[in-house]
Amino acid sequence: MATPIPESPQVRPLTLDAGGTPLSGLLAEPPGRAPRAVVVALHGGGMSAGYFDSRARPGLSLLTLGAELGFTVLSLDRPGYGASARRHPEGLGLARQWEALRSALAEFAPGTARGAGFFLLAHSSGGRLALAAAGEDRVGATPLLGVDISGLGRRFAVEHRELPGRDGRGAWRKHWGALRFYPPDALLTSSGLVRPVPSREAGETLSWPRMYPEIAARVRVPVRFTFAEQEQWWRHDEQAVAELLAPLAAPRAEVVGQPHAGHNISLGWAARTYHLRALAFLEECLLARDAALPAPGVRGRTESSVLRSL
Repeated sequence: MATPIPESPQVRPLTLDAGGTPLSGLLAEPPGRAPRAVVVALHGGGMSAGYFDSRARPGLSLLTLGAELGFTVLSLDRPGYGASARRHPEGLGLARQWEALRSALAEFAPGTARGAGFFLLAHSSGGRLALAAAGEDRVGATPLLGVDISGLGRRFAVEHRELPGRDGRGAWRKHWGALRFYPPDALLTSSGLVRPVPSREAGETLSWPRMYPEIAARVRVPVRFTFAEQEQWWRHDEQAVAELLAPLAAPRAEVVGQPHAGHNISLGWAARTYHLRALAFLEECLLARDAALPAPGVRGRTESSVLRSL
């Protein structure tokens, strides 16, 4: 008997109501089954939700990969981008971005469609929102499982005048690193993803090194930082990494490097490798949660008594 070919996940647009603010985005769901968890992807400054759905080559999209592995993947245009840009042309500050995201996720799907909970996967400026969200271990009644961030540090590797803003100035080429890290047509296919950086967001970028310690001290879930081989916006030397980790209150925190990549990892050849590693981190968060739960039928028994009975 022939083995049936599994259905491929489809990526579709959607818009969520975030307390009166529309948040547009892209959604991919595992075909024919309930999700194990929901991956919420948050793009960086000057980009959009499609950043995580690269079609330059097969296999580079986080949305299709995550859905194939049993996760729902929701990539959202952050407040100030996409459908919300008309309502908030200057964007929103970090606290209000989190309010909008929390409101949207609370209405996203019934509890059975959220699996074990939400996992935030963020890039660059989207990582600031993810860390702000990680100050809580739940989104309403839904657990927040962990946070995976690429392209965000604590100490700038550039002068302030080089940072991009709404006026378009800044060292934009630092987003890419060496062009060999990207499929030949990646820059062309990604041109439709680029958006103006809202002014409030640009202002908070300058303030981030000062804001970070207080936000990090409130983080309550596991967090992982990834720096591309040619990350050019943020320092990621030994001293900078130590300063990044020091104020974190997370139960687990780690910093890793991604070879053969520039800042825009999810648009490059390394996208699939990075996405698999990020989803492996989600698997570890799920494992830690499951290992901490009492096994069925052994409630009230100590670990030693269970071992003796084996």
